[in-house]
Amino acid sequence: MSEHIRIGLVSISDRASDGTYEDQGIPALKDWLGKALSSPWSAETRLIPDERPLIERTLIDLVDSAGCKLVLTTGGTGPAVRDVTPEATLAIGDKEMPGFGEEMRRISLNFVPTAILSRQVAVIRGQCLIINLPGQPKSIRETLEGVRDADGTVRHIGIFAAVPYCIDLIGGPYVETDDAVIKAFRPKNAIRPKQG
Repeated sequence: MSEHIRIGLVSISDRASDGTYEDQGIPALKDWLGKALSSPWSAETRLIPDERPLIERTLIDLVDSAGCKLVLTTGGTGPAVRDVTPEATLAIGDKEMPGFGEEMRRISLNFVPTAILSRQVAVIRGQCLIINLPGQPKSIRETLEGVRDADGTVRHIGIFAAVPYCIDLIGGPYVETDDAVIKAFRPKNAIRPKQG
């Protein structure tokens, strides 16, 4: 039986937050989650500049005050001087989850050699999983969902396949996905029967 999950969506961009251009990160995340999740969910959204203290405060607020059990950030993970999202994320986490960053880079390397410059990280804070995603909507979808061949066959599974079980393990709600978008992996003993 799936349970409601509150998800924090944070777009980190100097130019989008000051109105120079329209933010694409939060709409891309909402669109993808709307297709991928079969469980009920709600979003807490934040659009903020690349300021490390503000990023840290925002992440802490989403977890400790807003009660988010999953936080997805987009932007600020490159090598540029203003890119400080990974530092802020690591600073407020209790445990680092390096596999997420490793796998995101591996997926993106299917498309661009500059994926090696990405510094995405993931951490656990309390009962919440926080993941830094890439900044571009296409890259967000590819890292979450995976790489598909022309016929739609999944060639490289996306990172979101591991997210629901990770949330189970840290005491969060039981989240289910639409298998056509991304099939969540759980060991057999962790799968709950679907309610008819």
